[in-house]
Amino acid sequence: MSRLWRASPLTYGALIAATVLSVFPIYWMFVVASRSSDAMGQLPPPVTPGGNLGANISRLFANTDAYFLAGLINSAIVATTVTVSVVFFSTLAGFAFAKLRFRGSNALLMVIIATMMVPTQLGIIPLYMLMTKFNLSDRLPAVILPALVTGFGVFMMRQYAGQAVSTELIEAARVDGCGTARIYWNVVVPALRPAAAVLGLLTFMTTWNDFLWPYAVLNDPENPTVQLSLRALSDGYYQDMSQVFTGTAIATLPLLLVFVLFGRQIIGGIMEGAVKA
Repeated sequence: MSRLWRASPLTYGALIAATVLSVFPIYWMFVVASRSSDAMGQLPPPVTPGGNLGANISRLFANTDAYFLAGLINSAIVATTVTVSVVFFSTLAGFAFAKLRFRGSNALLMVIIATMMVPTQLGIIPLYMLMTKFNLSDRLPAVILPALVTGFGVFMMRQYAGQAVSTELIEAARVDGCGTARIYWNVVVPALRPAAAVLGLLTFMTTWNDFLWPYAVLNDPENPTVQLSLRALSDGYYQDMSQVFTGTAIATLPLLLVFVLFGRQIIGGIMEGAVKA
C-alpha cells in the first residue's frame, strides 16, 4: 500500500518540468524589465537580470502617454472594492439560499444561474448606455458598479454553505437568542472563510486583469486602469519593450503578493472543498 503514495522519478521529472514551464515566462519578464530594449532581439536570449531596472521604472512612471501610476491606483481601488463587495454579498446570499427558507428561493437561484450564461460582451452596450445616462462615463464608479455582485460568487457560496454550515448549529444559535445577522457574522462567516478566500482571490485577479469593460467606459487617457496603461505603452509604431515588460512586471506584483499572503488559506479552502466533495 505504501507504494501507492510514493512518487516515481518520472513523476518528479514531470512536476519539475511543469514548474519550470510555468515560472520561466514570469522570470524572463522580470529579466527583460531589468535590461534595455535590445534584449528582446539577442540570441541566445539573456537569462540573468540586468542593471537597468531602476532606469526603466523611472521612465515608465514619467511616461505621459500611459499614466501608469494613476492606472495602478485606479486598479487597486476598483479591484479591492469589487472583491470586498462580491465576497460580502455572495456569502450573504449563499447563506440565505442554502439555509433560509422563503418563497421563490429556487426561482431566484435559477435566475442568478441564468445570468452566468450571458456572455459579458452582450451586456457592454446596454451597460454603457446606462452608465452614460447616470453621468458616470469616464469615472471609476462606472467600472465598479456592474461588478459588485456576481452570479458565480452567489452560486459558489450557496454550494459551499450547504455543506460547511451545520443546520443544527444555526438552530442552536437561534435558541440562544441570536438573530439572523448575528448568526451570519458569528457562525456562517467563519465557516465560509476558506471558500471566501478562494472567491476573493479569483475576483481580485479577474477585476485587476479586466480590459474590455474599462476600455469601453473609460475614455479619458488620464484616468486609466493598469490594463489600459499597458495598452498605451504598446501602442504606436515604435514600442519600447523594456517599458512594456517593466509595466507588466509591476502590474503582476500585486497578484503575486495577494497569492503569497493568502495562499495557505486559499489552498486549504480548495483542499477542504475537495475532501467534502
